Amino acid sequence: MNAAPGPGPAPLRIGNASGFYGDRFDALREMLTAGPLDVLTGDYLAELTMLILGRSRLKDPDKGYATTFLRQLEDGLGLAHERGVKIVANAGGLNPAGLADAIRELADKVGVPVRVAHVEGDALPVPDGFLTANAYLGGSGITACLRAGADVVVTGRVTDAALVTGPAAAHFGWGPADLDALAGAVVAGHVLECGTQATGGNYAFFREHDPGLLRRPGFPLAEIHADGSSVITKHDGTGGVVDIGTVTAQLLYETGGARYAGPDVTARLDTVRLSQDGPDRVRIEGVRGEAPPPTLKAGLTRLGGWRNEVVFVLTGLDVEAKSRLVRDQFADVLERGGARPPAEVRWELARTDHPDADTEERASALLRLVVRDQDAEAVGRAVSGAAVELALGSYPGFHVTAPPGKGSPYGVFEAIHIPAGDVRHTAVLPDGTRTVIEPPYRTRELEPVDAPELPEPYPATATGSAPLGLIAGARSGDKGGDANVGVWVRDDDAWRWLAHELTVDRFKELLPETAHLPVVRTVLPNLRALNFTVHGLLGEGVAAQARFDPQAKALGEWLRSRRLPVPVPLLADVPHPEVTA
Repeated sequence: MNAAPGPGPAPLRIGNASGFYGDRFDALREMLTAGPLDVLTGDYLAELTMLILGRSRLKDPDKGYATTFLRQLEDGLGLAHERGVKIVANAGGLNPAGLADAIRELADKVGVPVRVAHVEGDALPVPDGFLTANAYLGGSGITACLRAGADVVVTGRVTDAALVTGPAAAHFGWGPADLDALAGAVVAGHVLECGTQATGGNYAFFREHDPGLLRRPGFPLAEIHADGSSVITKHDGTGGVVDIGTVTAQLLYETGGARYAGPDVTARLDTVRLSQDGPDRVRIEGVRGEAPPPTLKAGLTRLGGWRNEVVFVLTGLDVEAKSRLVRDQFADVLERGGARPPAEVRWELARTDHPDADTEERASALLRLVVRDQDAEAVGRAVSGAAVELALGSYPGFHVTAPPGKGSPYGVFEAIHIPAGDVRHTAVLPDGTRTVIEPPYRTRELEPVDAPELPEPYPATATGSAPLGLIAGARSGDKGGDANVGVWVRDDDAWRWLAHELTVDRFKELLPETAHLPVVRTVLPNLRALNFTVHGLLGEGVAAQARFDPQAKALGEWLRSRRLPVPVPLLADVPHPEVTA
Protein backbone atom coordinates (compact mmCIF):
# COMPACT_ATOMS: atom_id res chain seq x y z
CA MET A 1 0.00 0.00 0.00
CA ASN A 2 1.31 3.44 -0.92
CA ALA A 3 2.54 5.58 1.96
CA ALA A 4 1.78 9.28 2.25
CA PRO A 5 4.26 11.16 0.07
CA GLY A 6 7.40 12.30 1.84
CA PRO A 7 10.36 14.34 0.63
CA GLY A 8 11.07 13.79 -3.04
CA PRO A 9 10.21 15.26 -6.43
CA ALA A 10 7.60 18.00 -6.44
CA PRO A 11 4.15 16.83 -7.43
CA LEU A 12 3.09 17.10 -11.05
CA ARG A 13 0.03 19.34 -11.42
CA ILE A 14 -2.22 17.99 -14.19
CA GLY A 15 -5.46 19.80 -14.97
CA ASN A 16 -8.45 19.03 -17.15
CA ALA A 17 -10.22 21.48 -19.47
CA SER A 18 -12.73 19.25 -21.27
CA GLY A 19 -14.86 16.25 -20.35
CA PHE A 20 -16.50 15.83 -23.76
CA TYR A 21 -16.70 17.35 -27.24
CA GLY A 22 -18.88 20.39 -26.55
CA ASP A 23 -17.76 21.14 -22.99
CA ARG A 24 -17.28 24.72 -21.77
CA PHE A 25 -15.29 26.56 -24.42
CA ASP A 26 -13.49 28.98 -22.11
CA ALA A 27 -12.33 26.24 -19.71
CA LEU A 28 -8.93 25.95 -21.42
CA ARG A 29 -8.21 29.65 -20.90
CA GLU A 30 -9.56 29.53 -17.34
CA MET A 31 -7.34 26.60 -16.39
CA LEU A 32 -4.26 28.28 -17.85
CA THR A 33 -4.84 31.63 -16.13
CA ALA A 34 -6.46 30.77 -12.77
CA GLY A 35 -3.50 29.03 -11.16
CA PRO A 36 -0.29 27.06 -11.64
CA LEU A 37 -0.22 23.93 -13.82
CA ASP A 38 2.38 21.70 -15.42
CA VAL A 39 0.14 19.83 -17.85
CA LEU A 40 -3.34 20.58 -19.17
CA THR A 41 -5.41 17.76 -20.64
CA GLY A 42 -8.62 17.63 -22.62
CA ASP A 43 -10.90 14.67 -23.20
CA TYR A 44 -12.97 15.16 -26.37
CA LEU A 45 -13.87 11.60 -27.36
CA ALA A 46 -16.77 9.37 -26.44
CA GLU A 47 -18.39 6.42 -28.16
CA LEU A 48 -20.91 8.73 -29.84
CA THR A 49 -18.19 11.24 -30.79
CA MET A 50 -16.32 8.70 -32.91
CA LEU A 51 -19.46 8.16 -34.97
CA ILE A 52 -19.94 11.93 -35.36
CA LEU A 53 -16.32 12.38 -36.45
CA GLY A 54 -16.63 9.44 -38.83
CA ARG A 55 -19.58 11.04 -40.56
CA SER A 56 -17.78 14.41 -40.73
CA ARG A 57 -14.75 12.80 -42.32
CA LEU A 58 -16.96 11.29 -45.03
CA LYS A 59 -17.75 14.86 -46.06
CA ASP A 60 -14.16 16.14 -45.71
CA PRO A 61 -11.26 13.64 -45.52
CA ASP A 62 -9.03 16.35 -44.03
CA LYS A 63 -11.23 16.61 -40.93
CA GLY A 64 -12.19 13.93 -38.42
CA TYR A 65 -10.78 15.79 -35.42
CA ALA A 66 -12.33 18.08 -32.78
CA THR A 67 -12.25 21.49 -34.44
CA THR A 68 -13.35 23.17 -31.20
CA PHE A 69 -9.97 22.31 -29.65
CA LEU A 70 -8.17 24.09 -32.48
CA ARG A 71 -10.25 27.23 -31.87
CA GLN A 72 -9.50 27.02 -28.13
CA LEU A 73 -5.80 27.06 -28.96
CA GLU A 74 -6.01 30.37 -30.82
CA ASP A 75 -5.12 32.12 -27.58
CA GLY A 76 -4.43 29.01 -25.51
CA LEU A 77 -1.17 28.23 -27.29
CA GLY A 78 0.36 31.54 -26.28
CA LEU A 79 -0.90 31.30 -22.72
CA ALA A 80 0.48 27.77 -22.31
CA HIS A 81 3.84 28.77 -23.80
CA GLU A 82 4.15 31.77 -21.46
CA ARG A 83 3.41 29.60 -18.43
CA GLY A 84 5.41 26.54 -19.46
CA VAL A 85 2.34 24.28 -19.53
CA LYS A 86 2.28 21.17 -21.70
CA ILE A 87 -1.02 20.39 -23.46
CA VAL A 88 -2.19 16.80 -24.02
CA ALA A 89 -5.55 16.05 -25.65
CA ASN A 90 -7.27 13.23 -27.52
CA ALA A 91 -8.90 15.77 -29.82
CA GLY A 92 -7.19 14.14 -32.81
CA GLY A 93 -10.09 11.72 -33.07
CA LEU A 94 -9.82 9.93 -36.41
CA ASN A 95 -7.10 12.22 -37.74
CA PRO A 96 -4.44 13.09 -35.14
CA ALA A 97 -1.84 13.79 -37.82
CA GLY A 98 -4.19 16.28 -39.47
CA LEU A 99 -4.82 18.05 -36.17
CA ALA A 100 -1.08 18.18 -35.43
CA ASP A 101 -0.47 19.85 -38.80
CA ALA A 102 -3.30 22.31 -38.16
CA ILE A 103 -1.78 23.21 -34.77
CA ARG A 104 1.59 23.87 -36.40
CA GLU A 105 -0.09 26.17 -38.92
CA LEU A 106 -1.87 27.96 -36.10
CA ALA A 107 1.38 28.30 -34.13
CA ASP A 108 3.08 29.92 -37.14
CA LYS A 109 0.12 32.24 -37.60
CA VAL A 110 0.06 33.46 -33.98
CA GLY A 111 3.85 33.44 -33.62
CA VAL A 112 4.17 30.90 -30.80
CA PRO A 113 7.14 28.51 -31.05
CA VAL A 114 5.69 25.17 -29.93
CA ARG A 115 6.83 21.63 -30.62
CA VAL A 116 3.90 19.46 -31.66
CA ALA A 117 3.75 15.67 -31.60
CA HIS A 118 0.98 13.16 -32.05
CA VAL A 119 0.10 9.55 -31.32
CA GLU A 120 -1.43 7.24 -33.90
CA GLY A 121 -1.93 3.55 -34.51
CA ASP A 122 -5.34 3.26 -32.90
CA ALA A 123 -7.05 3.12 -36.31
CA LEU A 124 -7.88 -0.45 -37.30
CA PRO A 125 -9.04 -1.91 -40.61
CA VAL A 126 -12.72 -1.02 -40.83
CA PRO A 127 -14.90 -4.09 -41.38
CA ASP A 128 -17.53 -4.01 -44.12
CA GLY A 129 -20.62 -2.17 -43.00
CA PHE A 130 -18.83 -0.13 -40.34
CA LEU A 131 -17.80 3.50 -40.30
CA THR A 132 -14.93 3.56 -37.77
CA ALA A 133 -12.76 1.04 -35.91
CA ASN A 134 -10.31 2.17 -33.26
CA ALA A 135 -8.36 0.51 -30.46
CA TYR A 136 -8.05 2.16 -27.05
CA LEU A 137 -4.33 2.87 -26.62
CA GLY A 138 -2.51 3.53 -23.36
CA GLY A 139 -0.33 6.43 -22.29
CA SER A 140 3.08 5.18 -23.45
CA GLY A 141 2.93 7.00 -26.78
CA ILE A 142 2.19 10.26 -24.96
CA THR A 143 5.11 9.54 -22.64
CA ALA A 144 7.47 9.13 -25.59
CA CYS A 145 6.32 12.40 -27.18
CA LEU A 146 6.79 14.38 -23.96
CA ARG A 147 10.21 12.85 -23.28
CA ALA A 148 11.21 14.00 -26.77
CA GLY A 149 10.39 17.58 -25.83
CA ALA A 150 6.85 18.04 -27.17
CA ASP A 151 4.87 21.02 -25.90
CA VAL A 152 1.59 19.81 -27.39
CA VAL A 153 0.59 16.16 -27.86
CA VAL A 154 -2.61 15.16 -29.64
CA THR A 155 -3.88 11.63 -29.93
CA GLY A 156 -6.60 9.59 -31.49
CA ARG A 157 -8.51 7.03 -29.43
CA VAL A 158 -6.67 6.47 -26.17
CA THR A 159 -8.18 5.58 -22.82
CA ASP A 160 -9.36 8.63 -20.95
CA ALA A 161 -6.91 7.93 -18.13
CA ALA A 162 -3.99 7.75 -20.60
CA LEU A 163 -4.05 11.55 -20.79
CA VAL A 164 -2.79 11.50 -17.19
CA THR A 165 -0.69 8.33 -17.05
CA GLY A 166 1.33 9.43 -20.09
CA PRO A 167 2.52 12.77 -18.65
CA ALA A 168 3.02 11.29 -15.16
CA ALA A 169 5.21 8.47 -16.49
CA ALA A 170 7.23 10.96 -18.54
CA HIS A 171 7.75 13.25 -15.54
CA PHE A 172 8.62 10.63 -12.92
CA GLY A 173 10.43 8.16 -15.16
CA TRP A 174 8.00 5.31 -14.54
CA GLY A 175 8.31 2.19 -16.62
CA PRO A 176 5.95 -0.72 -17.34
CA ALA A 177 6.93 -2.44 -14.08
CA ASP A 178 5.80 0.50 -11.89
CA LEU A 179 2.32 -0.93 -11.64
CA ASP A 180 1.21 0.67 -8.38
CA ALA A 181 2.32 4.13 -9.48
CA LEU A 182 0.65 3.72 -12.87
CA ALA A 183 -2.53 2.47 -11.22
CA GLY A 184 -2.60 5.52 -8.95
CA ALA A 185 -2.33 7.76 -12.01
CA VAL A 186 -5.11 5.81 -13.74
CA VAL A 187 -7.41 6.47 -10.80
CA ALA A 188 -6.49 10.17 -10.80
CA GLY A 189 -7.07 10.26 -14.55
CA HIS A 190 -10.47 8.65 -14.15
CA VAL A 191 -11.44 11.30 -11.61
CA LEU A 192 -10.29 14.13 -13.94
CA GLU A 193 -11.62 12.80 -17.23
CA CYS A 194 -15.19 14.11 -16.92
CA GLY A 195 -14.24 17.64 -15.94
CA THR A 196 -16.58 19.29 -13.50
CA GLN A 197 -18.24 16.04 -12.46
CA ALA A 198 -15.38 15.86 -9.94
CA THR A 199 -16.00 19.37 -8.60
CA GLY A 200 -19.70 19.20 -7.79
CA GLY A 201 -21.28 18.83 -11.22
CA ASN A 202 -24.12 16.29 -11.51
CA TYR A 203 -23.67 15.56 -7.80
CA ALA A 204 -26.30 13.64 -5.81
CA PHE A 205 -25.96 15.76 -2.65
CA PHE A 206 -25.79 19.11 -4.44
CA ARG A 207 -28.33 20.64 -2.02
CA GLU A 208 -25.77 20.42 0.79
CA HIS A 209 -23.55 23.01 -0.89
CA ASP A 210 -23.83 26.72 -1.56
CA PRO A 211 -25.79 27.13 -4.83
CA GLY A 212 -23.49 29.99 -5.72
CA LEU A 213 -20.51 27.64 -5.73
CA LEU A 214 -22.26 25.12 -7.98
CA ARG A 215 -23.50 27.68 -10.49
CA ARG A 216 -20.23 27.43 -12.40
CA PRO A 217 -17.96 24.67 -11.07
CA GLY A 218 -14.26 25.04 -11.75
CA PHE A 219 -12.42 22.26 -13.57
CA PRO A 220 -10.38 19.78 -11.53
CA LEU A 221 -6.67 19.14 -11.28
CA ALA A 222 -4.55 16.43 -9.69
CA GLU A 223 -1.30 16.89 -7.82
CA ILE A 224 0.39 13.58 -8.64
CA HIS A 225 3.30 12.33 -6.55
CA ALA A 226 6.18 10.09 -7.53
CA ASP A 227 4.57 7.04 -5.91
CA GLY A 228 1.33 7.51 -7.88
CA SER A 229 -0.68 8.90 -4.99
CA SER A 230 -2.45 12.17 -5.70
CA VAL A 231 -4.54 15.02 -4.36
CA ILE A 232 -7.60 16.07 -6.33
CA THR A 233 -8.26 19.80 -6.10
CA LYS A 234 -9.09 22.86 -8.21
CA HIS A 235 -7.76 26.36 -8.73
CA ASP A 236 -8.37 28.75 -5.85
CA GLY A 237 -11.23 31.14 -6.51
CA THR A 238 -13.03 28.93 -9.03
CA GLY A 239 -16.50 27.55 -8.36
CA GLY A 240 -17.52 24.07 -7.32
CA VAL A 241 -16.42 21.88 -4.45
CA VAL A 242 -14.02 18.97 -4.05
CA ASP A 243 -14.76 16.59 -1.21
CA ILE A 244 -14.80 12.85 -0.60
CA GLY A 245 -18.35 12.65 -1.94
CA THR A 246 -17.67 14.37 -5.27
CA VAL A 247 -14.54 12.28 -5.82
CA THR A 248 -16.32 9.05 -4.84
CA ALA A 249 -19.13 9.82 -7.27
CA GLN A 250 -16.69 10.22 -10.15
CA LEU A 251 -14.68 7.15 -9.16
CA LEU A 252 -17.85 5.06 -9.51
CA TYR A 253 -18.80 6.58 -12.86
CA GLU A 254 -18.86 4.17 -15.82
CA THR A 255 -16.86 1.44 -14.10
CA GLY A 256 -17.59 -2.25 -13.73
CA GLY A 257 -15.81 -4.67 -11.44
CA ALA A 258 -13.08 -4.07 -8.92
CA ARG A 259 -10.43 -4.57 -11.62
CA TYR A 260 -10.34 -1.44 -13.82
CA ALA A 261 -8.43 -2.68 -16.84
CA GLY A 262 -6.41 -0.52 -19.20
CA PRO A 263 -3.58 -0.89 -21.72
CA ASP A 264 -0.87 0.19 -19.23
CA VAL A 265 -2.09 -1.38 -16.00
CA THR A 266 -5.13 -2.86 -14.30
CA ALA A 267 -6.03 -0.67 -11.33
CA ARG A 268 -7.65 -2.29 -8.33
CA LEU A 269 -10.54 -0.01 -7.40
CA ASP A 270 -11.09 -2.02 -4.23
CA THR A 271 -7.75 -0.71 -2.89
CA VAL A 272 -8.48 3.00 -3.35
CA ARG A 273 -8.44 5.01 -0.12
CA LEU A 274 -9.77 8.59 0.08
CA SER A 275 -9.23 11.19 2.79
CA GLN A 276 -10.00 14.89 3.07
CA ASP A 277 -6.71 16.79 2.84
CA GLY A 278 -8.07 20.27 3.52
CA PRO A 279 -10.67 22.51 1.87
CA ASP A 280 -11.28 21.36 -1.72
CA ARG A 281 -8.52 18.76 -1.44
CA VAL A 282 -9.02 14.97 -1.46
CA ARG A 283 -6.08 12.59 -1.20
CA ILE A 284 -6.11 9.34 -3.18
CA GLU A 285 -3.68 6.67 -2.02
CA GLY A 286 -3.27 2.95 -1.55
CA VAL A 287 -4.03 2.05 -5.16
CA ARG A 288 -2.59 -1.28 -6.22
CA GLY A 289 -1.81 -2.15 -9.81
CA GLU A 290 -1.65 -5.41 -11.72
CA ALA A 291 -0.29 -6.25 -15.15
CA PRO A 292 -2.68 -5.20 -17.94
CA PRO A 293 -4.69 -7.76 -19.89
CA PRO A 294 -3.19 -9.16 -23.12
CA THR A 295 -5.95 -7.59 -25.19
CA LEU A 296 -7.04 -4.06 -26.01
CA LYS A 297 -10.59 -2.84 -26.16
CA ALA A 298 -11.60 -1.58 -29.59
CA GLY A 299 -14.69 0.38 -30.57
CA LEU A 300 -16.52 -0.06 -33.87
CA THR A 301 -19.25 2.28 -35.04
CA ARG A 302 -21.74 1.89 -37.86
CA LEU A 303 -24.99 3.36 -39.03
CA GLY A 304 -27.64 1.08 -37.56
CA GLY A 305 -30.71 2.25 -39.44
CA TRP A 306 -33.28 5.02 -39.26
CA ARG A 307 -35.46 6.36 -36.47
CA ASN A 308 -38.29 8.81 -36.04
CA GLU A 309 -40.07 10.25 -33.05
CA VAL A 310 -43.41 11.92 -32.37
CA VAL A 311 -44.48 13.25 -28.96
CA PHE A 312 -48.25 13.65 -28.50
CA VAL A 313 -49.53 15.99 -25.79
CA LEU A 314 -52.49 14.67 -23.78
CA THR A 315 -54.13 17.35 -21.62
CA GLY A 316 -56.63 17.20 -18.79
CA LEU A 317 -59.02 14.31 -18.22
CA ASP A 318 -58.97 10.73 -19.55
CA VAL A 319 -55.25 10.62 -20.26
CA GLU A 320 -55.06 6.82 -20.37
CA ALA A 321 -58.08 6.59 -22.69
CA LYS A 322 -56.66 9.28 -24.97
CA SER A 323 -53.41 7.33 -25.13
CA ARG A 324 -55.22 4.11 -26.13
CA LEU A 325 -57.23 5.95 -28.79
CA VAL A 326 -54.27 7.55 -30.57
CA ARG A 327 -52.27 4.32 -30.49
CA ASP A 328 -55.13 2.37 -32.07
CA GLN A 329 -55.72 5.10 -34.64
CA PHE A 330 -52.06 5.27 -35.58
CA ALA A 331 -51.89 1.52 -36.24
CA ASP A 332 -55.09 1.70 -38.29
CA VAL A 333 -53.81 4.58 -40.45
CA LEU A 334 -50.61 2.68 -41.25
CA GLU A 335 -52.56 -0.47 -42.14
CA ARG A 336 -55.06 1.35 -44.35
CA GLY A 337 -52.26 3.19 -46.11
CA GLY A 338 -50.63 -0.08 -47.05
CA ALA A 339 -47.41 0.74 -45.23
CA ARG A 340 -45.82 -2.01 -43.22
CA PRO A 341 -45.21 -1.08 -39.60
CA PRO A 342 -41.63 -0.14 -38.72
CA ALA A 343 -39.54 -3.01 -37.37
CA GLU A 344 -39.56 -1.45 -33.90
CA VAL A 345 -42.45 0.60 -32.51
CA ARG A 346 -42.24 1.86 -28.92
CA TRP A 347 -44.84 3.89 -27.05
CA GLU A 348 -44.16 5.45 -23.65
CA LEU A 349 -46.70 7.45 -21.66
CA ALA A 350 -45.11 9.88 -19.22
CA ARG A 351 -47.66 11.07 -16.68
CA THR A 352 -46.31 14.57 -16.26
CA ASP A 353 -49.85 15.87 -15.69
CA HIS A 354 -51.13 17.23 -12.36
CA PRO A 355 -54.79 17.23 -11.26
CA ASP A 356 -56.56 20.60 -11.18
CA ALA A 357 -53.41 22.19 -12.60
CA ASP A 358 -52.87 25.95 -12.65
CA THR A 359 -51.22 25.94 -16.11
CA GLU A 360 -52.01 24.01 -19.27
CA GLU A 361 -48.50 22.54 -19.38
CA ARG A 362 -48.81 21.16 -15.86
CA ALA A 363 -52.15 19.63 -16.87
CA SER A 364 -50.54 17.68 -19.72
CA ALA A 365 -48.95 14.25 -20.14
CA LEU A 366 -46.58 13.22 -22.93
CA LEU A 367 -47.07 10.15 -25.13
CA ARG A 368 -43.82 9.40 -26.92
CA LEU A 369 -43.68 7.28 -30.07
CA VAL A 370 -40.28 6.06 -31.27
CA VAL A 371 -39.92 3.96 -34.42
CA ARG A 372 -36.81 2.35 -35.89
CA ASP A 373 -36.15 0.41 -39.08
CA GLN A 374 -33.39 -0.38 -41.56
CA ASP A 375 -35.47 1.30 -44.29
CA ALA A 376 -35.67 5.10 -44.17
CA GLU A 377 -39.08 5.03 -45.87
CA ALA A 378 -40.56 2.84 -43.14
CA VAL A 379 -39.96 5.50 -40.49
CA GLY A 380 -40.27 8.56 -42.68
CA ARG A 381 -43.27 9.84 -44.57
CA ALA A 382 -45.51 6.93 -43.60
CA VAL A 383 -45.05 7.65 -39.90
CA SER A 384 -45.09 11.45 -40.05
CA GLY A 385 -48.04 11.34 -42.44
CA ALA A 386 -50.00 9.08 -40.11
CA ALA A 387 -49.39 11.44 -37.19
CA VAL A 388 -50.46 14.49 -39.19
CA GLU A 389 -53.56 12.75 -40.61
CA LEU A 390 -54.90 12.28 -37.09
CA ALA A 391 -54.79 15.99 -36.27
CA LEU A 392 -58.53 16.66 -36.63
CA GLY A 393 -59.92 13.22 -35.90
CA SER A 394 -58.37 11.97 -32.70
CA TYR A 395 -58.55 12.78 -28.99
CA PRO A 396 -59.75 16.18 -27.73
CA GLY A 397 -56.96 18.71 -27.52
CA PHE A 398 -54.78 16.86 -30.04
CA HIS A 399 -51.37 18.39 -30.68
CA VAL A 400 -47.72 17.34 -30.81
CA THR A 401 -44.59 19.00 -29.41
CA ALA A 402 -43.04 19.47 -32.87
CA PRO A 403 -44.01 18.76 -36.48
CA PRO A 404 -43.17 15.14 -37.38
CA GLY A 405 -40.02 14.83 -39.48
CA LYS A 406 -38.78 12.48 -42.15
CA GLY A 407 -36.60 10.44 -39.81
CA SER A 408 -32.87 10.43 -39.14
CA PRO A 409 -30.07 7.87 -39.13
CA TYR A 410 -28.92 6.36 -35.85
CA GLY A 411 -25.62 4.78 -34.98
CA VAL A 412 -24.45 1.66 -33.21
CA PHE A 413 -21.31 1.20 -31.10
CA GLU A 414 -19.81 -2.25 -30.67
CA ALA A 415 -16.89 -3.16 -28.39
CA ILE A 416 -14.51 -5.99 -29.20
CA HIS A 417 -11.14 -7.05 -27.81
CA ILE A 418 -8.04 -7.67 -29.91
CA PRO A 419 -4.51 -8.85 -29.06
CA ALA A 420 -2.38 -5.90 -27.98
CA GLY A 421 0.36 -7.04 -30.34
CA ASP A 422 -1.94 -6.53 -33.34
CA VAL A 423 -1.87 -2.76 -32.88
CA ARG A 424 1.03 -0.59 -34.08
CA HIS A 425 0.98 2.06 -31.35
CA THR A 426 3.17 4.87 -32.73
CA ALA A 427 4.49 8.12 -31.28
CA VAL A 428 5.29 10.70 -33.98
CA LEU A 429 7.81 12.96 -32.25
CA PRO A 430 8.22 16.73 -32.81
CA ASP A 431 11.03 16.16 -35.33
CA GLY A 432 8.92 13.66 -37.28
CA THR A 433 10.65 10.54 -35.95
CA ARG A 434 8.25 7.63 -35.68
CA THR A 435 8.68 5.50 -32.56
CA VAL A 436 6.74 2.25 -32.26
CA ILE A 437 5.55 1.55 -28.73
CA GLU A 438 5.93 -2.11 -27.84
CA PRO A 439 3.03 -3.82 -26.06
CA PRO A 440 3.48 -4.69 -22.36
CA TYR A 441 5.87 -7.60 -21.81
CA ARG A 442 3.87 -8.72 -18.77
CA THR A 443 0.14 -9.29 -18.97
CA ARG A 444 -2.52 -10.89 -16.81
CA GLU A 445 -5.87 -12.26 -17.86
CA LEU A 446 -8.78 -10.50 -16.21
CA GLU A 447 -10.73 -12.46 -13.65
CA PRO A 448 -13.26 -11.47 -11.01
CA VAL A 449 -12.00 -10.43 -7.60
CA ASP A 450 -13.05 -12.61 -4.70
CA ALA A 451 -16.04 -11.04 -2.98
CA PRO A 452 -14.89 -9.10 0.10
CA GLU A 453 -16.27 -9.78 3.53
CA LEU A 454 -19.32 -7.66 4.26
CA PRO A 455 -19.59 -5.62 7.45
CA GLU A 456 -21.75 -6.79 10.33
CA PRO A 457 -25.43 -6.18 9.49
CA TYR A 458 -27.06 -3.12 10.97
CA PRO A 459 -29.00 -4.04 14.12
CA ALA A 460 -32.69 -4.85 13.76
CA THR A 461 -34.70 -1.75 14.60
CA ALA A 462 -37.80 0.21 13.64
CA THR A 463 -37.86 1.43 10.05
CA GLY A 464 -39.47 4.27 8.15
CA SER A 465 -40.42 4.32 4.49
CA ALA A 466 -38.05 6.71 2.74
CA PRO A 467 -36.36 7.28 -0.62
CA LEU A 468 -32.96 5.59 -0.82
CA GLY A 469 -31.43 8.93 -1.81
CA LEU A 470 -31.90 10.38 1.66
CA ILE A 471 -29.14 8.02 2.76
CA ALA A 472 -27.18 7.16 -0.38
CA GLY A 473 -25.65 8.98 -3.30
CA ALA A 474 -25.49 7.56 -6.81
CA ARG A 475 -23.83 8.19 -10.15
CA SER A 476 -24.75 6.31 -13.32
CA GLY A 477 -23.67 6.13 -16.95
CA ASP A 478 -23.18 3.99 -20.03
CA LYS A 479 -20.67 1.61 -21.55
CA GLY A 480 -21.96 0.51 -24.94
CA GLY A 481 -25.25 -1.28 -24.35
CA ASP A 482 -24.63 -1.68 -20.62
CA ALA A 483 -25.39 0.74 -17.81
CA ASN A 484 -23.68 1.10 -14.48
CA VAL A 485 -24.96 2.55 -11.22
CA GLY A 486 -22.55 3.32 -8.41
CA VAL A 487 -24.15 3.78 -4.99
CA TRP A 488 -22.33 5.00 -1.89
CA VAL A 489 -22.98 6.13 1.68
CA ARG A 490 -20.96 8.38 3.94
CA ASP A 491 -20.64 6.65 7.30
CA ASP A 492 -20.07 3.16 8.66
CA ASP A 493 -23.56 2.68 10.09
CA ALA A 494 -25.19 3.44 6.75
CA TRP A 495 -22.69 1.11 5.06
CA ARG A 496 -23.62 -1.75 7.39
CA TRP A 497 -27.21 -1.29 6.25
CA LEU A 498 -26.61 -0.67 2.53
CA ALA A 499 -24.21 -3.58 2.00
CA HIS A 500 -26.87 -6.06 3.14
CA GLU A 501 -30.02 -4.26 1.97
CA LEU A 502 -29.20 -3.32 -1.62
CA THR A 503 -28.75 -6.78 -3.11
CA VAL A 504 -29.18 -7.54 -6.80
CA ASP A 505 -32.72 -8.73 -6.10
CA ARG A 506 -33.58 -5.52 -4.25
CA PHE A 507 -31.98 -3.46 -7.04
CA LYS A 508 -34.16 -5.20 -9.62
CA GLU A 509 -37.23 -4.73 -7.46
CA LEU A 510 -36.58 -1.00 -7.18
CA LEU A 511 -35.80 -0.61 -10.90
CA PRO A 512 -38.29 -2.89 -12.71
CA GLU A 513 -36.75 -2.10 -16.12
CA THR A 514 -33.76 -4.20 -15.03
CA ALA A 515 -35.76 -7.17 -13.71
CA HIS A 516 -35.14 -9.47 -16.68
CA LEU A 517 -31.56 -8.37 -17.40
CA PRO A 518 -28.26 -9.70 -16.01
CA VAL A 519 -27.11 -7.45 -13.16
CA VAL A 520 -23.70 -7.81 -11.48
CA ARG A 521 -22.94 -6.25 -8.08
CA THR A 522 -19.40 -5.25 -7.05
CA VAL A 523 -18.66 -4.41 -3.42
CA LEU A 524 -16.07 -1.68 -2.71
CA PRO A 525 -15.77 -1.47 1.09
CA ASN A 526 -13.04 1.22 1.15
CA LEU A 527 -15.44 3.57 -0.63
CA ARG A 528 -18.53 2.29 1.24
CA ALA A 529 -19.89 1.69 -2.22
CA LEU A 530 -21.70 -0.82 -4.42
CA ASN A 531 -21.44 -0.81 -8.18
CA PHE A 532 -24.15 -2.42 -10.31
CA THR A 533 -23.59 -3.27 -13.97
CA VAL A 534 -26.83 -3.76 -15.89
CA HIS A 535 -26.10 -5.68 -19.06
CA GLY A 536 -28.15 -4.83 -22.15
CA LEU A 537 -30.27 -2.03 -20.68
CA LEU A 538 -29.23 0.44 -23.39
CA GLY A 539 -29.68 -1.88 -26.37
CA GLU A 540 -27.18 -0.92 -29.06
CA GLY A 541 -25.78 2.01 -27.10
CA VAL A 542 -26.20 5.77 -26.85
CA ALA A 543 -26.03 6.48 -30.58
CA ALA A 544 -29.00 4.19 -31.19
CA GLN A 545 -31.17 6.27 -28.82
CA ALA A 546 -33.32 3.26 -28.06
CA ARG A 547 -34.24 4.40 -24.55
CA PHE A 548 -35.70 7.53 -22.99
CA ASP A 549 -32.40 8.12 -21.16
CA PRO A 550 -30.01 6.59 -23.74
CA GLN A 551 -26.85 7.11 -21.64
CA ALA A 552 -28.42 6.05 -18.31
CA LYS A 553 -27.33 9.38 -16.84
CA ALA A 554 -30.36 9.57 -14.54
CA LEU A 555 -30.68 5.86 -13.72
CA GLY A 556 -28.99 6.46 -10.38
CA GLU A 557 -31.34 9.31 -9.54
CA TRP A 558 -34.33 7.10 -10.34
CA LEU A 559 -32.90 4.52 -7.93
CA ARG A 560 -32.41 7.19 -5.24
CA SER A 561 -36.05 8.23 -5.58
CA ARG A 562 -37.40 4.73 -4.85
CA ARG A 563 -38.77 4.04 -1.38
CA LEU A 564 -37.73 1.21 0.89
CA PRO A 565 -37.68 0.54 4.65
CA VAL A 566 -34.77 2.48 6.21
CA PRO A 567 -33.74 2.11 9.87
CA VAL A 568 -35.11 5.05 11.82
CA PRO A 569 -31.75 5.90 13.50
CA LEU A 570 -30.19 6.43 10.05
CA LEU A 571 -32.90 8.99 9.29
CA ALA A 572 -32.56 10.89 12.56
CA ASP A 573 -30.52 13.72 11.04
CA VAL A 574 -32.32 13.73 7.71
CA PRO A 575 -35.32 16.07 7.97
CA HIS A 576 -37.45 15.42 4.92
CA PRO A 577 -41.19 15.24 4.24
CA GLU A 578 -40.66 12.00 2.28
CA VAL A 579 -40.07 9.98 5.45
CA THR A 580 -43.19 8.12 6.61
CA ALA A 581 -43.84 5.43 9.16
